[in-house]
Amino acid sequence: MKILHIIAGAKQGGAESCAVDTIRALATAGIEQIVICRPHPAFLKLVDDCNLEHHILSFHPMLKWVQKAKINAIIKREKPDLVHSWMNRAASFTPKQTQMPVLGWFGGYYDLKYYQSCDFHMGVTKDIVAHIAAATNQPDRAYVGHVFGTLEPMGEIKKSDYGISEASKVVLLLSRMHWKKGVDLLIDAAAKMDDEVVFLLAGDGPEIDTYKAQATALNLEHRVIFAGWCTDRLGLLGIADLCVLPSRYEPFGIVIAETWFANVPLVATKAAGAKHYVRDEQDGLLVEIDDCDGLVTALDRALNDKALRAKLVKGGKETYERLFSRDSVIATLIESYNDMIKRYAKG
Repeated sequence: MKILHIIAGAKQGGAESCAVDTIRALATAGIEQIVICRPHPAFLKLVDDCNLEHHILSFHPMLKWVQKAKINAIIKREKPDLVHSWMNRAASFTPKQTQMPVLGWFGGYYDLKYYQSCDFHMGVTKDIVAHIAAATNQPDRAYVGHVFGTLEPMGEIKKSDYGISEASKVVLLLSRMHWKKGVDLLIDAAAKMDDEVVFLLAGDGPEIDTYKAQATALNLEHRVIFAGWCTDRLGLLGIADLCVLPSRYEPFGIVIAETWFANVPLVATKAAGAKHYVRDEQDGLLVEIDDCDGLVTALDRALNDKALRAKLVKGGKETYERLFSRDSVIATLIESYNDMIKRYAKG
């Protein structure tokens, strides 16, 4: 099997990390792959580490037709069994093919107008797949492709690396700094919690200066720490007493599966992804969106109720093993690829 991946995403982000991690796992599984991507460090490291043939494009919208011609020439020359287009921009740059199927990947409730060249679609949750099926009226051509939460150790991270005392409890946020992620809600919650609780915010994004100003205005500079973007998610989870996902909008959130893998208690708001996968009081605690007092209560329980913490960790591990382990996710993905290739060949 030979898969050609097209990634036109941002320099960093959850969907981009998912693409990189998936391609790396497929390489380990022995799948032949070619990558067309932007010259972002994470993508370049991927193709170098896995020794993958690759092609660098800008995916600039002003050069769309030129770029599409280049992509088409690569596809014709390489003759993959399937073209996997990751997210909106990649799908919109992918020319319609007649010799092999094109798969369009959805990390959210994307507009189908970008996926006109795609023969099949894949969403990271059952609800996204339902959205695709309703929009295309072809439910048999929409596949569930869960992301996996398996993380590889990259080194050792200590609380002291961020100026946090060993006695402090750490609430970890792994997120882009954006309004839809509920970062402002979390900072407001931090102001209502004990001084011994430190909030480690790992991520970057357009609103980071706004959130820094908010923390300063609330005199929380010593308890709300902005770590910036960090690739060692497992290392950060290793120093966390719990992980929180306070999103207003979140189609899934790969951090959910990663938190379960790392045996860390999870607190999340009832955005789409968590609402459909997290079992409240079983493998995580769910809070209404924008409910600051509810978030404070849930964080306090997950930090201080030992029996509850053990229950959430145990339930999270079970859900991870059932749905989000790397082996099971990659096996399902390869099976889906094969199914698409066979069905396309039959017409």
